[in-house]
Amino acid sequence: MEAYKQFINGKLVEASTGDWIEVENPYTGQIIGKAPRGDASDADVALVAAKAAQASWAKLAPATRATYLSQFAQIIRDNRVELAQLLMHEQAKIAGLAQVEIDVTAVYFDYYAGWARKYEGEIINSDDPQENIFLFQKPIGVAVGICPWNFPFFVMARKVAPALLTGCTSVIKPSSTTPLSTLRFAELISGLDLPAGVLNFVTGGGATLGNALVTHPNSDLVSLTGSVEAGVEIIRNSAEKIMKTSLELGGKAPVIVFPDADIDLAVKGVTDSRLIFSGQVCNCAERAYIHKDIYDEFVTKLKASFEAADYDDPAKDGVAYSSQVDRAQLEKITGMVERAKAAGATVLTGGAPADKGTGYFFQPTILEGAAHDSEIVQKEIFGPVLPILSWNDYDDVIARANDVEYGLTSSVFTTNINTTMQAIKDLNFGETYVNREHFEGIQGFHAGWRKSGIGGADGKHGLFEYLQSQVAYIRY
Repeated sequence: MEAYKQFINGKLVEASTGDWIEVENPYTGQIIGKAPRGDASDADVALVAAKAAQASWAKLAPATRATYLSQFAQIIRDNRVELAQLLMHEQAKIAGLAQVEIDVTAVYFDYYAGWARKYEGEIINSDDPQENIFLFQKPIGVAVGICPWNFPFFVMARKVAPALLTGCTSVIKPSSTTPLSTLRFAELISGLDLPAGVLNFVTGGGATLGNALVTHPNSDLVSLTGSVEAGVEIIRNSAEKIMKTSLELGGKAPVIVFPDADIDLAVKGVTDSRLIFSGQVCNCAERAYIHKDIYDEFVTKLKASFEAADYDDPAKDGVAYSSQVDRAQLEKITGMVERAKAAGATVLTGGAPADKGTGYFFQPTILEGAAHDSEIVQKEIFGPVLPILSWNDYDDVIARANDVEYGLTSSVFTTNINTTMQAIKDLNFGETYVNREHFEGIQGFHAGWRKSGIGGADGKHGLFEYLQSQVAYIRY
């Protein structure tokens, strides 16, 4: 079992506590590595280093800062198979998806390196003919990134790349559940000539290390991908400092299938959007509304699609998904399904944990007849379970789709462009996918409404999360 280290102020170090977090392979149940259990003192050292490095880092030309992102990308490509294997083992992500996550992360670093010569300020017209108004974009300062367990490697880059490119320094806390691939990345970049303190990785619990990072006087921005509860805690802890927060807090994405939809395409899109990574994805399809005219045909085909999905060893070719990330997640899903059944929902397929002899598996599940205001329709499941509902009236289905506390993603299936444009206009979600699975692009802007979060990531707008404006009035 390998013991990984934190990366603080340019050095690989153990936790000041001397304690460790054991990391389990969810499929085998074996402990595959351990990470330092850092605390407030580790947070302090990292944030002091990040603060000390930030001014000189910001003075470098953006194109110079970008060269380090390009080096990160190359290091990832040089070690892509090793990193994907580690990612697969620490979270039971199927091999193909783990490799995609690693490869896209390299692309992500290259993408933001390309912004070095593109992001800009403004010249604003003044009412005074002898005056120019300049708007400058400057780095916020020290950015703290708190990462989730479901896409730990990619989301790490989501928080590191725009921060470093814009002149911020960064302190990253990986999830205690899946820290190993990120800490291995820290090992790989430790040999670069990146100035000490510019990028730091610390590991530990949210209640100790996480809170210390948020409340520390050196933190200027906190970016979290996690639960609503974690987001509320960060807002509470950052309130006294009036500190900027950028939060992605989950979703309850509706899928609306219209009567003119390509049913086979819709079935594939919904299946892919619900079963990817065992349903443990924030922008997954979490509830489906099927028009009554095609309901029976759609449900028959969707049931067959779910039942055909192979779920097994993440290293096995052709599997749709593998184990849930841990026993607590499996128990959460099981409890939600049992309560839905008790409240009157009917199981069309699945509906229970699956005994594979190892791992924390839940069957691909479709539920019918749940009430719109029920827990299973309103709360994020984060598992391979889909409640389906029928609809007939357009205004009613839009109202039901919008009637939820989350607002991250949504989708529609239709072959009518007028229906498409009207639905996009009427759906109150940060993203809407049309005739395709739920999965965002790095050049877009991944941002939610309501309890799905504040701010966002990716693309130009994700870059500007790490910048603040300064306006200069220059009279001549």
